[in-house]
Amino acid sequence: MNQTDKALWRLAIPMILSNVTIPLLGLVDTAVIGHLDSPVYLGGVAIGAMATSFLFMLLLFLRMSTTGLTAQAFGAGDKAGMARALAQPLMLAVLAGVIIVALREPLIALTLRLVGGNADVLAQANLFLQIRWLSAPAALANFVILGWLLGVQYARAPVILLIVGNVLNIGLDLLFVMGLGWKVPGAALATVIAEYATLLLGLWLVWHVMRLRGLVPADFRGAWRSNLRRVLALNRDIMLRSLLLQLCFSSLTILGARMGSDVVAVNAVLMNLLTFTAYALDGFAYAVEAHSGQAYGARDDRQLRKVWRAACRQAGLVAVSFSVAYALFGGHIIRLLTSISSLQELAMHFLPWQVVLPLLGVWCYLLDGLFIGATRGAQMRNSMVVATLGYGLTLLTLPWLGNHGLWLALAVFLSLRGLSLWVIWRRHNKAGTWFSAA
Repeated sequence: MNQTDKALWRLAIPMILSNVTIPLLGLVDTAVIGHLDSPVYLGGVAIGAMATSFLFMLLLFLRMSTTGLTAQAFGAGDKAGMARALAQPLMLAVLAGVIIVALREPLIALTLRLVGGNADVLAQANLFLQIRWLSAPAALANFVILGWLLGVQYARAPVILLIVGNVLNIGLDLLFVMGLGWKVPGAALATVIAEYATLLLGLWLVWHVMRLRGLVPADFRGAWRSNLRRVLALNRDIMLRSLLLQLCFSSLTILGARMGSDVVAVNAVLMNLLTFTAYALDGFAYAVEAHSGQAYGARDDRQLRKVWRAACRQAGLVAVSFSVAYALFGGHIIRLLTSISSLQELAMHFLPWQVVLPLLGVWCYLLDGLFIGATRGAQMRNSMVVATLGYGLTLLTLPWLGNHGLWLALAVFLSLRGLSLWVIWRRHNKAGTWFSAA
């Protein structure tokens, strides 16, 4: 545990702890709506949450690009660059959010037509989405604010944002749905209010951190204009990467559903383990984004290597810990997640994949952080194309391997993401070109 390891942990631990509130929010949403008098409410919220997640995760590039650009400016001591890294993505986020609100009627109609299914469930999903998507400007602006606060390495602020926002959402959920009986609209409204409250808190935190980092309003003069083309190109590449990622994970659910209700249910249970692991390792990815971006901005190759080695040591140990925990206690965890004996028995057949996946996935999370810090969006996009092709080819084994083929495809997907990024990183290292223009 040298100084670099400790610096990574100082940023990773708060992000891991705040990330835990994200699945907790989903759990509370499910529990609250699941206690209403009809399953159509839960089905409607599930479809609405899935559609919202797909749309907003496509726009997660706003956070990722902001972190990289801000960390580089922070490392270079470029105050105007730090101001620009906030102003330009924030402008794009609000614009995209306003467009989503303005076009939500046709977008929702198209989404529900693609989903199909029970008319009553779709009616509830429509109710949820009509209200939920009103939060788009705030939700996307929050992505940018979170990314900027990470980039300037003020670890407490992102934690405050995430925890306060999610706890407020949970509290309003209980009040509106259980207390006032507003059902599905109540769940959607709780999230909308929480998003806008988080935005106000985030803007206050940005103002506070600006003073700590020596930024003044004059640094923002004309910040939205300068070098906007680079920001747009970077966001385009990361958005295409995010689209491929979302399509691959969505196809897991769709293909599992075609294998039967038991298979899709088992995969949903097991995906909880993978999701929990990903949230924990994402804390290290965020830390690597900030520290590697700072080293990139300062053109400090020695510091960059120290960050990478420390990240491999610490995140590697965490990944091994998850694998050991799932190997030893996976059966107990499955029994906690479902009481249906047939699902418990079936899940044990696929549990070994949960032991392997943390060891395969940790490297792609860390390398994503390294490339985001260097704002190498085009290479991240190309890596995702390679991984998606490998994933698609592996799906050809489904007629012979069944559900094991799905988990094999996911393992190949994670492995190729990490391997392709590592090959690019090694090539730049040998050529000494990592610090050239991305």
